[in-house]
Amino acid sequence: MTGRRPTRSTLPGGPRGRSRAIRTGALSAGALVACAALAAGCGVVPGATGGSGGDGPITVMTWAPQDTGATNKPGMPALAQAYARWVNAQGGLGGRKLNVLTCNDHNDSVAAAKCARRAVKEKAVAVVGSYSQYADSFFPVLEGARIPYIGGYGLTNAEFTSPLSYPVNGGQPALLAGLGSTLAGPCGPVTLVRPDTIAGDQLPALLDSGLVSGGHERSHDQRAAEDATAYDDQSAQALAREERTGGGTPGCVVPVLGDRTGTFMDSFRRAREDHPGVRTATVLGSVDQTTVNASGGASGPYEGAYVTGWYPPADDPAWAGMKELIKEQAFGDNAVDAADAGVQTTWIAYTVFKEVVDSLGDGEVSADTVRRALDDGLEVGTGGLTPALRWTFADKLASVGFPRLVNAEVTLQVVRDGHLTSAREGAVDTTRTLQSANVV
Repeated sequence: MTGRRPTRSTLPGGPRGRSRAIRTGALSAGALVACAALAAGCGVVPGATGGSGGDGPITVMTWAPQDTGATNKPGMPALAQAYARWVNAQGGLGGRKLNVLTCNDHNDSVAAAKCARRAVKEKAVAVVGSYSQYADSFFPVLEGARIPYIGGYGLTNAEFTSPLSYPVNGGQPALLAGLGSTLAGPCGPVTLVRPDTIAGDQLPALLDSGLVSGGHERSHDQRAAEDATAYDDQSAQALAREERTGGGTPGCVVPVLGDRTGTFMDSFRRAREDHPGVRTATVLGSVDQTTVNASGGASGPYEGAYVTGWYPPADDPAWAGMKELIKEQAFGDNAVDAADAGVQTTWIAYTVFKEVVDSLGDGEVSADTVRRALDDGLEVGTGGLTPALRWTFADKLASVGFPRLVNAEVTLQVVRDGHLTSAREGAVDTTRTLQSANVV
């Protein structure tokens, strides 16, 4: 949840269910709204739709920031390329070769738009499993070409509003709402340390929706630079507030700074020596098992921290297929970590895309046919990693500005003895909590 402020406003935005995709015969309301939103009627909007008939290759794109001073997600395009090698070694998708293009959005609005324009030029039928906070830059390009965006990371509000978006998780909204609900009981005052960016501006309301639902006061919103090399001042400020307002109950500090969360925790570890009761909590994507290991494991600053995630822990058997892929096609690639939320999201997004192609049989695979299959009521199972997914344009969270948010489940983990472990069996549905969020 990081990135510099763009010049144009971007708002952030046990097996379950059936595992076999089904289709209905009528256009859903989502497809009709998509036509209206594109202001030209289906089938007549200018722009490349791409496609593959017969045995021609199927082209898709995956993008993410790499080699930047803020959050980087190199594992997402790396997993996408490994997926293509894996699928093609087994005969492709429906007998057709999968061609995966990758693009570096550089955490930059101009670069994000360039990635989208390249997807159009190369006739990609979908953008799959990608990460970018610059929705205002890339969505207009994709919408003009009717290219669906499947399985974005959930960083921006547009990912939960665009008729061309098909998210596989609840993004930052679900993670923060679930975390707030968890912290309402054990925490005194809660301080949220978040990026001073347009995307970061939505985070306080989301965390507060969970806190308030649990009878807790709202969090203190503390902004921080997204690319700082140290956070000594921010750590001291957060702890000073805990001293002033604690009232006997130790508080909780919640850093949500993407890749810079580790930098904050290094500073916080030194500052909290005189405040042993203060706890920390964050969301997956800001911390994972690799981060915990690198920070000292059980003796590091994350010990005892609560962490909300979208999916089961990395040791869950439901990840067996992804781990087999990594072993066969990405062994030794340090960018591809099975515990990374971006890698996991990309795996699920490509699982969805495969189900879509399978549902088309021997028919044409194009941006139009992929989108229509999803809008016509295709229901996709992900082997227990998420609930069964089916997208409409007027789901339960439309009233708070998230009509495409169809999976509001989160898992709760805690760092014990240096390991991220489940703190609660199963997933928690944050739908009701989000319905009270003041984010519209």
